Amino acid sequence: MSKWQHDGPILEIENLSISFFTRLREIPAVMDFSCTVMPGEAMGLVGESGCGKSTVALAVMRDLGRNGRIVGGSIRFKGRDITRMSEAELRDIRGSEIAMIYQEPMASLNPAMRIGRQLMEVPMIHEGVSAEEARRRALEVVRDVRLPDPERILRAFPHQLSGGQQQRIVIAMALMSKPALLILDEPTTALDVTVEAAVVDLVKDLGRKYGTSMLFISHNLGLVLETCNRICVMYSGEAVETGSIAEVFDRMRHPYTQALFRSIPLPGADKNTRPLVAIPGNFPLPHERPPGCNFGPRCDYFEKGRCDAADVPMFRVPGDARHETRCLRFQEIDWSAPPRAAKPTQKTPVGDVVLRMEDLRKYYEVSGGLFGGGGTKLVKANETLSFEAREGETLAIVGESGCGKSTFAKVLMGLETATAGRILLYNQDIQDTPIEKRSTETVSSVQMVFQNPFDTLNPSMTVGRQIMRALEVFGEGRSDAERRQRMLELLDLVKLPRAFADRMPRQLSGGQKQRVGIARAFAGGAKVVVADEPVSALDVSVQAAVTDLLMEIQRRNRTTLLFISHDLSIVRYLSDRVMVMYLGHVVEIGSTDQVFSPPYHPYTEALLSAVPIADTHVKKKHIVLEGEIPSAMNPPPGCPFQTRCRWKGEVPGGLCEREVPPMVTLAPGHQIKCHLPREVLARMEPVITIAAE
Repeated sequence: MSKWQHDGPILEIENLSISFFTRLREIPAVMDFSCTVMPGEAMGLVGESGCGKSTVALAVMRDLGRNGRIVGGSIRFKGRDITRMSEAELRDIRGSEIAMIYQEPMASLNPAMRIGRQLMEVPMIHEGVSAEEARRRALEVVRDVRLPDPERILRAFPHQLSGGQQQRIVIAMALMSKPALLILDEPTTALDVTVEAAVVDLVKDLGRKYGTSMLFISHNLGLVLETCNRICVMYSGEAVETGSIAEVFDRMRHPYTQALFRSIPLPGADKNTRPLVAIPGNFPLPHERPPGCNFGPRCDYFEKGRCDAADVPMFRVPGDARHETRCLRFQEIDWSAPPRAAKPTQKTPVGDVVLRMEDLRKYYEVSGGLFGGGGTKLVKANETLSFEAREGETLAIVGESGCGKSTFAKVLMGLETATAGRILLYNQDIQDTPIEKRSTETVSSVQMVFQNPFDTLNPSMTVGRQIMRALEVFGEGRSDAERRQRMLELLDLVKLPRAFADRMPRQLSGGQKQRVGIARAFAGGAKVVVADEPVSALDVSVQAAVTDLLMEIQRRNRTTLLFISHDLSIVRYLSDRVMVMYLGHVVEIGSTDQVFSPPYHPYTEALLSAVPIADTHVKKKHIVLEGEIPSAMNPPPGCPFQTRCRWKGEVPGGLCEREVPPMVTLAPGHQIKCHLPREVLARMEPVITIAAE
């Protein structure tokens, strides 16, 4: 089918309303939603989970499932209304004119089919080209998405590629037939930050090369700033503000947009002097939306009798032709007024060393298997890990997946035992004692808060019962009545209503479940808490409240917090010291200020450059790491980072390829594992600078 030409907007969504129908009721998911995407334009659709972003995307693809229905409005693609198209017409444009990239790459790949075959299918089915031509195009597009050794990639099966490589193949597949519109639904959520930076770079380049228009769905405002020209902010099924990136970021005119920006850790936020401001209250459920403005119950500027009187339409914001807001009071609010300052708090005084690791190693033996030629291989998950953590301090541990962060946490918790080295908790060796042989006191004093709160709660037990069970295990309280009282105090501690004690986990939101996980971790009066990506599964506004909560509990209990994360913005905000890991090695350790300013370890420099920051005044050095993270089963010789390092040429005599660098002290408390000479380190410039307003 030849692609039809069209001069106007690529996509025009007007007053779109979508509902899902259950046996009991109609649940409106999207109401009165409008947005326009012009040729070559990238539109960012942002908002928290449940706001209707993905529903809009699925409506454009006409893929709402059996229960979803478009109940009002129109979606015009190149001037033709998609809502009125027949199945045959839809088949013609899906994949060839409109392509979609999903969050989980494996959902789009056939695990039993070679990559080359899957790529070739697209032009063969949509355009009827020959197998030779399809293969030529597949090779070209694999080169376009910057994958190494394209011939090998075409012969590979999906499981033989890393997550970042799989996502690039999915992007390649979407671009095979040069669509006019590309829809990306959180395409980088499951990827490491350096891989995310490379994929985002790639999407921008390919958008320019093919002239593709994009609808980019994300909850990450920094990512939208880096990829899009325009933005549409959604809240509870409605568009609440839309405009160019510069207009919305610098001249926001909706209270929700403002609240969203105040809850993310931008440069300058500080947990003690300038804490984040969490959005009060909770997101309304679709069948419990308030009258009038959906954001009303959580809004600082709400006016009773006016904001809740009737549905609020979109208003044009004077000054920019395409800037609109769904706020009745937008011309009365002083948008330049600083936020009501959250109470500054005292910095937690740091006490004695509570936890010390000395040359910790953790190796796994992995069978080479039938196809690996038999025998066993060693996976060096942690190599000579040394550090100490003090009472009342937050030590962040950062690095990409596979760097050994979680392995080290498991050894600390006693879920694994160390291969060599020592872990001292209050000067007591615990590295060889698995959890079942540890004393109750040791188990209760080292606790963990996991990334995904859904996996750690028992779905068939009430919240209160689960916390009481933990108290029982830790030997807290002499009777059930005492434990019940302590459980209610723990709910107070994590700021959950006491009535939640009788709720089941399924009745709680993600942020509330995470609070229950935190309450349970502190049930035994934990002294050391390992928080493994505790906020990455949560929405932005909930993240602020949960990190705030962790800080408050730390101040009260003088807890030592080991905060494992790949999000350097939150690390900068929360931590006192930072430890950067790469392929089992600690490559840099120092105070937060030391690690975030030059000289850096070359890997830290690349990590800082990769973090998207939602601030138009921030200027960043552009460093994209080439190549994938090497496998811990087959690490490179010499420095673990040498295969991806842009500074390697500054070290004479091929030293980086031959020898593991020593730990070098740059300043008191600041160490890096690097061969770079001092004079080269002294030349390093800051990665992140803030331009004067």
